Formats: sequence, structure tokens, C-alpha cells
Amino acid sequence: MQDLSDGVARFRREVFPAKAELFARLAGTHRPTTLFIGCSDARVVPELITQSEPGELFVVRTAGNLVPAYAPGPDGVTASIEYAVAVLGVTGIVVCGHSACGAMTALAEGTDLGAAPSVAGWLRHADASVARAAGAGPDRVSALVRENVRAQLANLATHPSVARAQAAGTLTLRGWVYDIRSGDVAEVGPVADRRAALTPRTA
Repeated sequence: MQDLSDGVARFRREVFPAKAELFARLAGTHRPTTLFIGCSDARVVPELITQSEPGELFVVRTAGNLVPAYAPGPDGVTASIEYAVAVLGVTGIVVCGHSACGAMTALAEGTDLGAAPSVAGWLRHADASVARAAGAGPDRVSALVRENVRAQLANLATHPSVARAQAAGTLTLRGWVYDIRSGDVAEVGPVADRRAALTPRTA
């Protein structure tokens, strides 16, 4: 915890003063342009990967970057998606998987999750991904990571707020896979992968 306290002190001393004008604007305005749905993995930091400023991303992080298909009733992920789309009016949603994902590795290797029943139950949202990646051979984890992004994009489209915005042409969905070792980001489409042509930020 001391490391965190030291970090806060450094933020207040070195970072905040340089961005004081930005934070003053953000204190009264919350208009992110993109909902970023990523994994809870500590190695995957959306703002760092995309070089986004505070206020630009609305971030939801779940184990395995899973998005449950829409179902009535209270749900934190559903509420966050609905708020981002229907209230904040984001124009893009990114679902981002990553290399060496612990959740996808556990599923690919058939890890016994008996001691973590809540984790096992949550990972059932990846059942379709597991089925699609069957027979992928030695590269099964990587294949499962990609298929999982596709499956979660499909789940995302079942949410009424997302479906309405897509029908109105005001919302774009994208799938990414981030490679931790190389820093590469590959864009995952509904049919085939293609290397992402990401435009560098011009600030």
C-alpha cells in the first residue's frame, strides 16, 4: 500500500499540475467517446495502450473481457454498457482480449476451478468461444483469445441500447487482441483477423 500512497503523492506533485486545466474541465464534463471493455488483468491498461487522456475512455474490465448476453435484471456490466451508450452517447465500443490471458488459458487447458466456483460460473460466458476454438491445436490459447473477442462482440450486440445505436448508425463495434510481449494490437473481425491499422495519436 505504501507504493500506492507514494504514487498518489507523485501524481499530485508531478502529473496533476501539468494537466490542471484538463482536470478543471473534466470536473464539470464527462463525455468519453469510446467504451473500452477489457480484461481485469493488471498487465492490460487501456489508457496506456491507446495513449488516451483522462475523460476519453469509459472503461469496463472483467475477468476474460467477458460480456454476458443481455438478460433482464440488475447486472453491473449491462448497466455500464447501457450508461455508456444511452446516457453518455459513446460512438465506439472496443472489446479487447490479450495474450497469456489467465481466464482463456484456464479454459483452454481445462483447469480445475472447483476451488473458485464464482470464477467457474463467470467463465461459462465463454462457452461459445471454447466451442469455436476446439481443434485449434497447440495454439489453442491464442485461438481461444481471438474467438472469445468475437463471441463477446456478438453478446454485446444483444444489448438493447447497443442494438438501437447500431441501427441508428451512431455506434461502431471493434474487436482487438493486445500482445503483451510485443505491444502489437490485432483487430479481430467477425470473419477473419487482420492486423490493425491504428492511426497514431497526433495529440
